[in-house]
This record gives sequence, structure tokens and C-alpha cells, in this order.
Amino acid sequence: MTSDIDASFPPILCARDMSAAATRALGASAARFPAALRARTSRGASAARRASAAPSSDMMRAGDAALLPPAVPAPHHPTYSIAEAIRAALEEDIADVGDISCLSTIPVETESTATLLAKADGVLAGQALANQILAAVDPDVTVAWTKKDGDSLKRGDVFCEMRGKAHSILRAERVLLNFMQRMSGIATLTRRMAEAAAPATMLETRKTVPGLRLPDKWAVLVGGGKNHRMGLFDMIMIKDNHIAASGSIEAAVRNAQAYLKENASPAKIEVETRTMDEVAQVIALLDDERVDTSAVSRVMLDNMSLEDMAEAVRMFAGRVETEASGNVTLETVHAIGQTGVTFVSSGALTHSVMALDVSLNVSTE
Repeated sequence: MTSDIDASFPPILCARDMSAAATRALGASAARFPAALRARTSRGASAARRASAAPSSDMMRAGDAALLPPAVPAPHHPTYSIAEAIRAALEEDIADVGDISCLSTIPVETESTATLLAKADGVLAGQALANQILAAVDPDVTVAWTKKDGDSLKRGDVFCEMRGKAHSILRAERVLLNFMQRMSGIATLTRRMAEAAAPATMLETRKTVPGLRLPDKWAVLVGGGKNHRMGLFDMIMIKDNHIAASGSIEAAVRNAQAYLKENASPAKIEVETRTMDEVAQVIALLDDERVDTSAVSRVMLDNMSLEDMAEAVRMFAGRVETEASGNVTLETVHAIGQTGVTFVSSGALTHSVMALDVSLNVSTE
């Protein structure tokens, strides 16, 4: 499996959700429904209808839109599949029954138009993934976007229009919004923190929702940050517990270097330090020609004062990258970024994110 955008998996059509009995029941009751179904509205929905959405000439089949390269490519993961994540999200919503709200209230043939409305300022993320969700549900739904991943949203912006079977649009609605709202929230916070941290580069951590590692990290890229290691497999991070179990920083580094050599691995090593004494120990290892430190590329400065971080950066003198971590907030990140560290990492980008408020509003002609 691959993390690359994949629209080749079989579409999960709304029609598949329907039992034969439910389909017959809908057919028998269709005459009871008016020709036009009133929109489900929320505060701001009328504004959404008044605002200009994408012109019809820009409409594209979701099945084709899902094949377009994303504005911001997804990060690579050797086993994670975006397609499988979407499939799982759609399947958990219908179980083995189907969408009984649609089945019981809306004739199968009903055609609808829907728009996406930003109800708060932020950064859009999840547009490319939304195309895949729509394609998985019904590749014949058409969609047009006035914004792409990474674009700024203002409250009141209508940035997407979709047309197709009402069942298909409503089948996709919650899954699409769940991914988009979370990813946009991550991208929004990342942009604010990345701008404040400059010239340091903003990173996330592995503190992501289980099963959503790649979408969470993708959203960080959309927001203008960079990715830390994807998982336990692509970088050796020697943290306090590894040091405690190994016996010392030196023993942990020697063991890690031996592992990389034995396995012909190109992975790099990051060493966590919490005190200036530990910084001095790492520098001593870098200076010791008898110790192989060729893979040591970064040192974490964890929960250090601004003064200690700046001094550690001076002591390493560019020999390795430096990463500040701990107590990183919107209020503290600017000062941390000015200490000279290469990176600033924050778990809050993904573990404490506030979803961006986006609504989907349906009308039926």
C-alpha cells in the first residue's frame, strides 16, 4: 500500500447501501415527495446560497478530480493507504445496513446541489482528500472548487460546489467534513506557529490520532510546516527512556550506530538532551574520533530555557541540527525560534487541535 493519492479503488456507491426491500419502498413512496426538497439550513446557509460558487463550466466529475495531483503532495508512508483510510471511514458510518436517514426520507433519484461554507477564518486542508471521498461514494458527482489546499479561508467564503444524487452527497457529507475540519484546523494552527517560529522550521510529532497519522502530517505540510519522522521506522530517536535502558547516552549512540551498520540502513539519529550536562556529553561524543557518530544528525533540546537553548546552539556550532521541544505554544514559539535552533516541534499541532468550522449545505432543484 502507498500513501500516494489513489482514486483507483472501487467506488462505494450509495446505491450499494440499499437493501432490495428499501429500494422498493422508496420507489413506491417517491410520489409523496415534492419536486423540490427544501435545503437543510444553518445560520449562514442563506448567505452561502447568495454567494457565488464556482461556475458550472468548472465542474468536474469527482472520479476525474480525484486523479488530479494535489496542491500539496501527501507525505510518504510505506504501508499507509489513503484509499483504505477513506474506505474504513465510509464503512464505519453505514455498517452493514446503509444510510437509513437517506433511505427513509429521500427518493433515490433526487438530484441536489451542495456547497461548502467556511464559518471561521483559517487555512483549507483536505480538498484533495475530499475529491477522493466523493469519488469513493459516487464518481459521477461533479465538483468545482474556488480554493485549494493551503489557501486562506475567510468566514462566509463558499469555496466548493458539488452536484449529483442527494443520497451520494449526504453519504459523503460527514466523512468529508470530519477529515476537512480536522485537517484545516491543523493547517491553520501550523501556519500561525510556523510564521511565529521563523527562521526556525515548525515540525509536528507522532502525537496524532491513531489511524490518521498520514492525514494529520499532511495537514502540517499544507499549513507550511515540515514533517518530523513519520513513525518508529524512519529515524532513530534516542530519548530519555532509551538512554535509561541503555545505560548512558554513549552506549545508546554506539548501539544505534552498530544497528544501522549491520542493517545497511540510511536512517539518521536524533539524541534528546534535557540539560546542559547532556549537551556536553553529546559534544564530547562528536569530538571523540573513537566513537562513530556519523549518523547523528540532530539533537533535541527538551524543555530548556531560552538561554540554555541559545548556548547549546552556539556550542554545537552547526555540526548538527538542533530541535527545540517542550512548552511550545503560540505565546512561546516566537522567542524559541529566535534562539537559533533549526527546528521547533510541537505535539499540540495534532493532539490538541481545534477543528475549523465548515458546513455543507444542500439544496434541491
